[in-house]
Amino acid sequence: MTKQSDHHQTYPVCLNLSGKLCIVVGGGVVAERKVQGILSGSGSVRVVSPVVTPTLRTLADQGVIEWREQLYRAIDLDGAFLVFAATNIPEVQQAVLREARALGLLVNIADDPQACDFYVPASFRRGDMTLCVATNGKSPAVAAMVRRRLERDFGEEYAQLTSLMALLRDRILIETAGNHEEKKILFQKILHDDIVDWLRDHRWDKIQQHLQEVFGCPVDFDPGTLTKENP
Repeated sequence: MTKQSDHHQTYPVCLNLSGKLCIVVGGGVVAERKVQGILSGSGSVRVVSPVVTPTLRTLADQGVIEWREQLYRAIDLDGAFLVFAATNIPEVQQAVLREARALGLLVNIADDPQACDFYVPASFRRGDMTLCVATNGKSPAVAAMVRRRLERDFGEEYAQLTSLMALLRDRILIETAGNHEEKKILFQKILHDDIVDWLRDHRWDKIQQHLQEVFGCPVDFDPGTLTKENP
């Protein structure tokens, strides 16, 4: 019989890790992936492991991460926001799980989905747009496959679209008259079926013409602000 816990559904969120400490127990390739993901989300990292990969050692030497070159101890969780257990030692994994839970911390246990408080989805970014694929921890390989397909379908034009809508959002919310529903309709009108193609082909003239039709007056924006590479 399948356990009830196998049927749980997760609640998707995007966490703001800026300035928050994330602990990664372990120093191998799995731990390295966790660290890279945390850094890409602007989080701070403390790695706890007697040995680490060359990449993690370099990051520590550069001061990008903190490396505690030692076996894991409960005190290593001090100040943590998130905890990742990424060792190949079951006893250490269980100790991290037990002690993180005792402190009320969210913990991710590598290769043990049922023990995890959260999963890290397969994801990629297009500017300020983040696309994620998760399988409730059941198959990271499937999530990665779907992510690769999405990467092919969602190019940099979606980063530009997000930037453009951010510019227009202030104008609509602050400067444009009308109630919430009328402003919602304006947003929908801006998102013309062809706007992604215009951005992909750099058809700024078509975009300007379209925006003028929507707003009833010329709308100035600098295309250069939409095409800058995002970190």
